[in-house]
Amino acid sequence: MLRTEEDWQKKLTPEQYKILREKGTEMPFSGKLLHEDRDGIFKCAACGNALFASDAKFDSGTGWPSFDQALPGAIEQVRDTAHRMERTEVVCAHCKSHLGHVFDDGPTKTGKRYCLNSVCLGFDTTEAPSNGEQK
Repeated sequence: MLRTEEDWQKKLTPEQYKILREKGTEMPFSGKLLHEDRDGIFKCAACGNALFASDAKFDSGTGWPSFDQALPGAIEQVRDTAHRMERTEVVCAHCKSHLGHVFDDGPTKTGKRYCLNSVCLGFDTTEAPSNGEQK
């Protein structure tokens, strides 16, 4: 189902809308899922699309939940030149909502650090598939 921006405003909280749909950023160290360490799946808060397995999460010390690998087909990467920087934006492959950015400075074998806004994520403990990547 395609949603209009008016639909998104009704579905999401004002903070979620600002970040997911207007590409904002939450304050570091403020996210409810920053220290989440249970087994489960991190999902898009907008549409529920499964994004990252819990075994891909690590503490980057940056103040935002960080992951080294997304689930296959879960995200898309988009060139971002806002704020006079060149970065790679991460969006949900299903609803195209902004999630955060990916950097090539991760400490695991993938070398990736998907730095995401906690408010963009939901968490589900009922399923916990593995990425299959050993850290």
